Amino acid sequence: MERIHEIIATYARHGWRLRRALLKPETRSLLKELEAEVFEDALIEDSAIDALWFARPSHAGREAWELRLLSETPYALFETFEADEREEDREEVRREMEARLSEYSKARPS
Repeated sequence: MERIHEIIATYARHGWRLRRALLKPETRSLLKELEAEVFEDALIEDSAIDALWFARPSHAGREAWELRLLSETPYALFETFEADEREEDREEVRREMEARLSEYSKARPS
């Protein structure tokens, strides 16, 4: 729980806004009573990994998204989207990033 607060605070200091939380069922059950406090208005999704999606405006009207694994070792994937990019295309890229992060988390030693 402390790690989640630290990660969110660090990203907020750099202008990122928490948009989504991907949580394993066991993690979500541990945080159930605190979801609104911890994740505020972020969308919470069941997932095979514990990770947080952050977004912020980027240069030239683009939007940056970063997917941060909830782990001791910082690991994140980053992507920017054009202002006129369709939401369906953005979502496809985000799902691909989630799959890559899931593969990474399975491959690394615990």
